[in-house]
Amino acid sequence: MLAKLRHSARLFITGGDWANRLPEESRRNLYRYWFDGLFAAASDTFPINYLTLYLLAIGASGAQVGWFNSLSSLAAALALLPGAFIVEKYGRRKEFTVIYGGLLARIMLLLMALAPLPLSGQPLIWLVITLGVIRSAAGNLAFPAWMSITGDIVPMEGRGRYFGSRNFVMVIASIVVTYLMGEFITRVGSLQGYQLALVLSFVTGMISTYFFWRIRDAAGSQPVQSEMRLSLREVWHDFRSSPLFFQFCLTMAVWNLSLNIAGPFFNVYMAQELGFTAAMIGVATIAASVARVLTQRKMGELADRLGPARVQMGSMFLVPILPILWLFAGQLWHVLVINSLAGLFWGAFELASFNFLLVFMPENRRARYSAIFQVVMTIALALGAALGSALIESAWGYELIFILSSIGRFAAAFLFWALLRKVQTG
Repeated sequence: MLAKLRHSARLFITGGDWANRLPEESRRNLYRYWFDGLFAAASDTFPINYLTLYLLAIGASGAQVGWFNSLSSLAAALALLPGAFIVEKYGRRKEFTVIYGGLLARIMLLLMALAPLPLSGQPLIWLVITLGVIRSAAGNLAFPAWMSITGDIVPMEGRGRYFGSRNFVMVIASIVVTYLMGEFITRVGSLQGYQLALVLSFVTGMISTYFFWRIRDAAGSQPVQSEMRLSLREVWHDFRSSPLFFQFCLTMAVWNLSLNIAGPFFNVYMAQELGFTAAMIGVATIAASVARVLTQRKMGELADRLGPARVQMGSMFLVPILPILWLFAGQLWHVLVINSLAGLFWGAFELASFNFLLVFMPENRRARYSAIFQVVMTIALALGAALGSALIESAWGYELIFILSSIGRFAAAFLFWALLRKVQTG
């Protein structure tokens, strides 16, 4: 009976029996990577959903929350390309990922939990912001190495099934931990609830690091071969030689900038203006994830029937409605409806958007172009959060940033529509 359960668990982890043909060490890598994802999703729940509330609990203003998001995005942008070039030159992908993403980034969570013990007031606020920015930089410095080793861990023939299983359990873990953590913070009812949740986030993160550390990297210390070079002149040349890619980057930069004018402030709005507890905000956050999971397969069928262009175009004209709906939200059920719609719209958007990124990138330069695209997007996110921070303290406050975010999203949708017209008629 036990052997049968273990066999079923292995089939679930790998997404089927395709992995039975792999060597024993390769199968073990798949199991370890799956559990790494499970505990990483649990660990990331706090920084994704509750770090904003922790900043508010220690006395941060809405503007400081915005600056935190802006600086985190900027740190991510500055760390991505150096991370790629370090791995390209020196190799040791697993060690690099573990040291920066698995240890340094997660140690910042523990330091955030301990920070209120010796400090308070503005020094505490800025220390927590600094630790959060360091966490973002360390995680993104390790990202290229993590991506590189991931490609070798999971063979091409089973990637869809394997990542389907891994992503599913990560979503479930995120939903469950988000709810439990929100309830725990609310029941404790003090700053200690956030501190204990941060410690739990650190512990689950270290379990994730343990599983990743046990993965065997066949490449070892070999440098990673890549065509990328850190040169602004070459980046500009790439833009000039690929006008469609340049226009796509411009469109998505406007999109991401507009998203982050309001994005960092929805949890602040729920806490300060609507008076929601951490548990209520957790439930509101879960609504989007649940809606996305329940409709993901239908969205895939819709994309197959209508084509990814129509699906993304439709979602890009629906997402801008969401900030306007927040102007009329006053109770929890209002936010549940808005976030459920957000999960539906964003599920459709994310289903198609990656396909377009591949379409507009020259096939022989995807590594370079994907890095350029990621840097441009993170800079746009940083600028959006900075703009939102500057406007949140104005007389119009939340109403202004919600309206501007909606207008910017509609502008990006029209830019994307023009790009599609250009491609179809060109």
